[in-house]
Amino acid sequence: MTVAVVLFTSDLRLHDHPPLHAALKAADEVVPLFVLDSGIHAAGFDAPNRRAFLADCLNDLDASLRRRGGRLVVRAGPVVREVRAVAAECEAVEVHMAAGVTAYAHRREEQLREALADTGVALRVHETVVTVVAPGTVTPSGSDHFAVFTPYSRRWSQESLRAPFSAPRSVRVPDGARGEPLPERADVAGVSPGLLPGGETSGRDRFSRWSRSLLSRYEDRHDDLAGDATSKLSPYLHFGALSPVELVHRARKHGGAGADAFVRQVCWRDFHHQVMAARPEASGKDYRTHHDQWRNEDDAAEDIAAWRDGRTGYPIVDAAMRQLRHEGWMHNRARLLAASFLTKTLYVDWRIGARHFLDLLVDGDIVNNQLNWQWVAGTGTDTRPHRVLNPLLQAKRFDPDGTYVRRWVPELTDLEGKKVHEPWRLPAEQRGRLDYPAPLIDLADGLARFRHARGRD
Repeated sequence: MTVAVVLFTSDLRLHDHPPLHAALKAADEVVPLFVLDSGIHAAGFDAPNRRAFLADCLNDLDASLRRRGGRLVVRAGPVVREVRAVAAECEAVEVHMAAGVTAYAHRREEQLREALADTGVALRVHETVVTVVAPGTVTPSGSDHFAVFTPYSRRWSQESLRAPFSAPRSVRVPDGARGEPLPERADVAGVSPGLLPGGETSGRDRFSRWSRSLLSRYEDRHDDLAGDATSKLSPYLHFGALSPVELVHRARKHGGAGADAFVRQVCWRDFHHQVMAARPEASGKDYRTHHDQWRNEDDAAEDIAAWRDGRTGYPIVDAAMRQLRHEGWMHNRARLLAASFLTKTLYVDWRIGARHFLDLLVDGDIVNNQLNWQWVAGTGTDTRPHRVLNPLLQAKRFDPDGTYVRRWVPELTDLEGKKVHEPWRLPAEQRGRLDYPAPLIDLADGLARFRHARGRD
């Protein structure tokens, strides 16, 4: 009997899983393995919301495997040590896993390959598991990656995609595969009360329901803050509970402008992956520097605290930050507004905001979180790096009736219509009855400071 190990990382599903598909073809028995990585814990990346969602994903994956005669083997500790140990215990001949793009993922793959080679076990790394198109597949002439989205999107859209794999009918796991109890969401403290349920089953159900009712209207409604019409699939994509390849196939089959707009968002995700694969240092350093002298934690402590707590005095920004704390998720338009306010209106280092998002976002990953923050801060791939999003204009455009603000800032619930966006303009007596702060800074002053810092005044 030949045995192969499938190391699950950010691909916690059975549908369209190339490593599992290949392992089942190559071996008689397969060990579906997930390692609770002590390296991720040491780096402080296992924030409560992601740990809780991960627990859901692992339990759902285990249940799906058991329905097929298998089970998920969970180990804890350094990944290389645990994978090598499981391979030895089960006398595996191969280990299959998905390719990653971060510096950490690259180091993990190299260390695994070396450690397994010493014991005669082959490592098989599979592309297009966490992305639609593999990083490095689509490149411009004279460069290893595209630095601008539009030409990348044009080329990406012309790529022929592989067909998705069906979930396996059966998975036979060797008796000697030893594991630990699965983690449980209930054991995780500090979880946002509105956190979505994790797992492939929930993700597939969410996409099916959303695509039937809202995909066709996605182009018109994806920026509608109050409408809450986006798919909220980003957590499932982050953990790989859904296949991006399958989502693109299903959206294109649906067809229409809404589906095209949705696919474009998936393309943005691939775009960031190919940037990070080529420039892994962009996780912590400016992709394109303007030599900003950002305000740091010491210089702007009170402003940063007000931003984190949703008490900036700008209701649309505060609503976004409170949604983040309650749900562990934030509407994409709100992310842009909150990030622009911190980096360009308050002129605070983008890394401070990115770290706070990673502390709370269930979909927080190094690739998309860091590169989205850099895009907004004007140090990333944005072709207009000095643009500043005016929170008042954005609020009037994307939350014209103030519904989104009233949902998340209950102090302002009684304010009618557009008045909710500028409570400082209320009569003094009415203003005095509100338990809500005055604006941290005048928008004109913030803009002037930013323009001066960038040498554009």
